[in-house]
Amino acid sequence: MVSRERRMVFVTIGTTCFDALVKAVDSEEVKEALLNKGYTDLLIQMGRGTYMPSKASGNSTLQVDYFTFSPSIADYIKEASLVISHAGSGSIFETLQLGKPLIVVVNEDLMDNHQSELAEELAHRKHLFCARPQTLQETVETMDLNNLLPYVPGDAKQVVTLVNKFLGFPAD
Repeated sequence: MVSRERRMVFVTIGTTCFDALVKAVDSEEVKEALLNKGYTDLLIQMGRGTYMPSKASGNSTLQVDYFTFSPSIADYIKEASLVISHAGSGSIFETLQLGKPLIVVVNEDLMDNHQSELAEELAHRKHLFCARPQTLQETVETMDLNNLLPYVPGDAKQVVTLVNKFLGFPAD
């Protein structure tokens, strides 16, 4: 038997409830799309949600598992070949700084959804892909990871120097 290289997709919801995202990644269509892209494992951090994903994946060989919370998700992100995340800035920037391909799924149920602005801007700059739960399958099917550009954090030193000068602190 030929063993395949493990290619894990890590899904993170954070500490909130985002059942629409969990249901979307649990759909046979999204699982099949991930399998067709060469992914072998799907690990879902489901947060406070009540929807329980299926550990079975129909006719596919995608291995599925889930959990609610972990003290840190950094190791899961490091291990992942692809991250699918809610639109929280912490999850987005942690994933981008680790250099991992990222699909951000916007929770449209949130009022005053400022998170969508961040996700859409970073997608416009080609650092990630942006989707909604109902478009996740299409995003997975059409994504080309070669089109993503590395995220390089900005240098805050100029801002710090300006604030320090304004406050009357001595220059370094």
